[in-house]
Amino acid sequence: MTTTLDLLNRHIRSAEDLASVVRTMKTLAAVSIRQYEEAVESLRDYRRNVEDGLRMLLWESSMADSSNDEIGHTESDRELAVVFGSDQGMCGQFNQQIVTYVADHFSQLKSSDGIEGLSNAQVTPAIIAVGHRCAGLLEEAGFDVQTTLPGAGSAAAVTECVQDLLNEIDRLRRSNRAGRVVLYFSLRTTATTTEPHRTGVLPVDLRKFAGHWNSLRQSRSLPLHTVPRSELLSSLLREYLFVSLFRACTESLSSENAARIQSMQTAERNITERLAELRSEFHQSRQTSITEELLDIVSGFEVLKRRQSHSVEAS
Repeated sequence: MTTTLDLLNRHIRSAEDLASVVRTMKTLAAVSIRQYEEAVESLRDYRRNVEDGLRMLLWESSMADSSNDEIGHTESDRELAVVFGSDQGMCGQFNQQIVTYVADHFSQLKSSDGIEGLSNAQVTPAIIAVGHRCAGLLEEAGFDVQTTLPGAGSAAAVTECVQDLLNEIDRLRRSNRAGRVVLYFSLRTTATTTEPHRTGVLPVDLRKFAGHWNSLRQSRSLPLHTVPRSELLSSLLREYLFVSLFRACTESLSSENAARIQSMQTAERNITERLAELRSEFHQSRQTSITEELLDIVSGFEVLKRRQSHSVEAS
């Protein structure tokens, strides 16, 4: 019985240690989410300035009246899909969810009920996977993963991750292996729930800025710049792509940690239930042990009492 109690006691201590680790991971995930939210907020004003610069150039060059509604075309009509996943585990179905979303999207395009008039290249994307766990699932699903990049491990590492993405996107587009750039990432809908999201970034749709041209014309001051228009436009487009990638990366990281919190909450419930079972079993075993010891004492007392009676009678 002592061996059983010792074993149960060890199991209880192990479960308590595991519960402590789970609580710590939940706290770290919550702190990380706040850091990524602050990173997105800090870039909001910069994004607005970049968009205002594009509006200014479009207004100045009278591109609003042209038939060209997009900038950034390449000869290739193949989609370059940038899929944001994770390198770390313990985040539930986070990676599987985004991969399933990508697979369903292109499956619909290939089906007879999908969008008509698309070439085979348009429905067979080149993939840049951010996160090795995500890349493995994409390859298992049959996708052409051109490049796998490590995910950002912290808010401070997001900029470096985005720079690597920009370089890889530029390389694939220059080699004509991909054209349109579309981002696939998860958005946080509540504190612990996420849903997949898709947004195109290249070519840049000029119609996004069309509604603001009139407000620029009504301004009391005219926008001026000293940099050649083509050079400025190229720089603004690169910055626009940068802030779009930065937002997608931070949103994905925030969603990853939200999924991790949800997984840790499930683990915490399971550990709590297991601890209750172990403690109940421990108390029951301990009570049984105490009862057996009491019975042994009473039995021993009865035996001694009978022996003492026999000795008195014999004398």
